[in-house]
Amino acid sequence: MMRYHLGISSEMSNPMGTRIDDRTTRPPAVAGQFYPADPDRLRAEVSMLLAAAPRAAPSGRPKAILAPHAGYRHSGQIAAAAFATLEGSAKSIERVVLIGPAHYVPFRGIALPAVEAFETPLGRVPLDRNALAAIAELPGVRTADAPHAPEHALEVELPFLQVLLPRFTAVPLLVGEARPEEVAAVLDRLWGGSETLIVVSSDLSHFLDYETAQRRDAGTAAAIERGAWAGLGPGDACGYLSIAGLLIHTTRRGLKAQRLALCNSGDTSGTRDRVVDYGAWRFADDGHS
Repeated sequence: MMRYHLGISSEMSNPMGTRIDDRTTRPPAVAGQFYPADPDRLRAEVSMLLAAAPRAAPSGRPKAILAPHAGYRHSGQIAAAAFATLEGSAKSIERVVLIGPAHYVPFRGIALPAVEAFETPLGRVPLDRNALAAIAELPGVRTADAPHAPEHALEVELPFLQVLLPRFTAVPLLVGEARPEEVAAVLDRLWGGSETLIVVSSDLSHFLDYETAQRRDAGTAAAIERGAWAGLGPGDACGYLSIAGLLIHTTRRGLKAQRLALCNSGDTSGTRDRVVDYGAWRFADDGHS
């Protein structure tokens, strides 16, 4: 069994251990709600979820993963199935592009944060300001901290990365009212090589009954695996625009989605009259795309 460690990205950006001016750091918004606020409990829970995750048969190095973003008791085991695929390449990953939907603050386009770091109970994650600057002039891209401040979609993925990766910088992107082609253009600019991982954060259908949700999400899963991005809509996944943008670009590069897990809150934590569905996929790069 692999032993997980606490990522040290915070020491990398702050070697003296002094507190950085809070205006440069986005603090955690959902610690104690979506995941434990105590760092020891958080690291233990993430490590336990990763250790229990099913292992997919190797088929190339993961270049992108799609993971849910609900509270860990609801979707943590599904998210862990995606993140566990990074074990073999963790040491080579230096930059993580995190992209997902904005749930709280409406806006047009794709929002970049102006802060220097995001924080979780496991420490500070420095942002790759050069990467953010490289996409700032693309169509639809804007700089705005307000959509990021309350948002859980990207934050809940960070502890998995902090436990798995020795050190990394992040490129957090929230998608508001945007076109999938705009998302694809951003991902193309940031794609990089083996040093860059793409993490798309999205749940699937919301608040349907169990059987209806299963049918709906089977169709969504099939569309993801076919690369049929144009057929995805807001009722299929809250992050459908991010998923569609990823599918546009992975199709260009010949990468296929591999399903790792698919279930809903009726399976993991709640009743079956109104469920939220969760899925996990990986997009592997065999080095020839």
